[in-house]
Amino acid sequence: MAVLTSLFHRFQLWNVYQFGKECHLSKIVRWSHTNVRVRFAPSPTGFLHLGGLRSALYNYIFAKSKGGTFILRIEDTDQTRLVPGALEKLQDSLEWAGIMQDEGPRAGGKYGPYIQSERCHIYQEKIQILLENGSAYRCFCSNKRIELIRRAALSRGETPKYDNKCQHLTQKEIDAKMKDNIPYVIRFKLKLNETPWEDVVHGTIVNDIALVEGDPILIKSDQFPTYHFANVVDDHTMAVSHVLRGVEWQSSTPKHIQIYEAFGWKPPVFAHMPLLVNKDGTKLSKRQGDIHVEHFKDQGYYPESILNFICHVGGGFGTDQTAGMSFDDLISKFSLEKLKKTPGRLEFDKISRFNHETLIQKIQGNERHEILQQLLKLVSEKYGSKFIENNDERSLQQYLEAVVDWAKVRINRIEDLLLPEFKFIWVQPSFDDIKNLSSFSCNYQQVLESTIELLETDNHFKPETISKLLHNHVKELQLKFKTYMHLLRYSISGRKEGPGVVEMISLLGQKQTVERLKLCLEHIKLSQT
Repeated sequence: MAVLTSLFHRFQLWNVYQFGKECHLSKIVRWSHTNVRVRFAPSPTGFLHLGGLRSALYNYIFAKSKGGTFILRIEDTDQTRLVPGALEKLQDSLEWAGIMQDEGPRAGGKYGPYIQSERCHIYQEKIQILLENGSAYRCFCSNKRIELIRRAALSRGETPKYDNKCQHLTQKEIDAKMKDNIPYVIRFKLKLNETPWEDVVHGTIVNDIALVEGDPILIKSDQFPTYHFANVVDDHTMAVSHVLRGVEWQSSTPKHIQIYEAFGWKPPVFAHMPLLVNKDGTKLSKRQGDIHVEHFKDQGYYPESILNFICHVGGGFGTDQTAGMSFDDLISKFSLEKLKKTPGRLEFDKISRFNHETLIQKIQGNERHEILQQLLKLVSEKYGSKFIENNDERSLQQYLEAVVDWAKVRINRIEDLLLPEFKFIWVQPSFDDIKNLSSFSCNYQQVLESTIELLETDNHFKPETISKLLHNHVKELQLKFKTYMHLLRYSISGRKEGPGVVEMISLLGQKQTVERLKLCLEHIKLSQT
C-alpha cells in the first residue's frame, strides 16, 4: 500500500509539473531580460582549458545579450590544490579571449571580495544560521571511521555514503566533544525530497539526492567551506540570477536547492551546459597540453577562432556554422534554449579552418594594418638582415600587402608564412639551396641567361604578360614546359615544389626575380672554376 501511495504521489507531482512547465519556463524567460547577473567561478589550479573557457564565454555572452553583469569569482577554498600564479594567468587568458569581468578580482565591485578565501567571515556567519535553525550539525566522526564506512559499502557493492550518525548527537554530547577539542566538520541535513526542479536546458528534473548521498559537509575541519556551501552562499550574496555551468554539476543541484531553502532564499535559474569531450567521446583532461587556452595563444591562433570553435559544438546559436562570427554575432544570436543536451565532440583538426576564416576577415577588414605589422615583426626576428625589402621597386609596405593578399588562401595563421615552403618570399636562395642545378637535363646556364634578358624587357610585368612570354620562350628553347618551370622555380626559390612559377615571379617582382636569376648564374660560374 505504501508503495502504491508513493507511486501515486510521484504521478501527481509529474502531472502538476508538466501542466505548469510552460508557465514556469515563461517566467524564466521573463526574468532573463531583467537584472541578469551570472558568474564564472573557476579554481586557480592550473591553466584555463577549453571547457572552462566555454563556461566563461556562455555566461559572458548571455549576460551581455540581456544587458546584465558578468562576475568572475575565484573558488580557492581547497588550499591544497592552489598553483602559484594561476590566478593571474587565468584572468590574462580570459582577457585575451575578450571576456572582461564586470565584477571580479581585477574589476572590483560592491559584492566583493571575489576570492573565496577572503570571504571566510561570511561563511562563518551564514553557517551559524543553519546550526541555529537545525539545518546543519557538527560531525565528530574521524577520518578512520569514514574510511571504514566507505570500505564496508564497497564490499557490499553499494555506493559509499555517510551514515549520518552525528545527526543524532544530543547537545550534552556535542558540548562534551567540543570541550575535549575533538575536531569536527559541519554537515547539512539532507531531506527526502522528490520535488522536481527546472533546468532550462534539460527540462524537468526529479532527483532525490538523499537516497544516494549521506549528509554533505558544509564547513571542513580547517574552517574552510566546501564547494557546495560556498557556492550557494556566494551566489545568493552576489545576487546571481542565473547559474550556467557544466552538466556534471546537475546531480548536485537538488542539494544546492535544499541549502537555499534552509536559508529561506530563492534559488537562481539553473541551466546545465553539455560537456566538451574529445573526438572519440573521451573526457577532456587538464593534462592534455593542447586543450589549454595558453597553448592556442602561443601558437598564434586568434581568440575569435577559438571561441567560434568551442561554440561550434556546444550549441546555443541554432546553427553549427559559427566560423567567422564576431563577438557581437555571438551575443546577438545566443539563446539558452538552443543549447545542446548531448556532449560536444571537439575535432581539433578543425581549429585551423576556424582560424583561417578569422585571418581572412582581419586581412580584409579594419585590422589589416595590425596584421602587416605583426608579419613584419615575425619576419624581421627570423631572418634579420637577410630579409629582402624591395625598396627600389616597391615599398616594404606594398610588398607585405602583396604577400598577405597572395597567401591568405594558403595559410591558417600569419605565423605559417615562416614555414620553410615560404622562405623564398623573404630571402634569396643560398648556394646550398641551388647546388643541384646539374640535375636538370638542359643547358641551364644558357636558359637562365636568355630568361633574364627576356624578363628585363617586359615593361608591364603582369601575370598575363609573364605567362605569355614564358610560354613563347620555352618553344624557342625547344624545352619541355614542365622542365623549364621546374628549373625557374628551383633557381628563384631553391625549392623543387611550390606555387606556380608565374605566381612566384609576380609576387617577388621584376627586380627581385632578375636579381635571383643573376645570383644563380654567379653560383654556377663559381662552381665551374
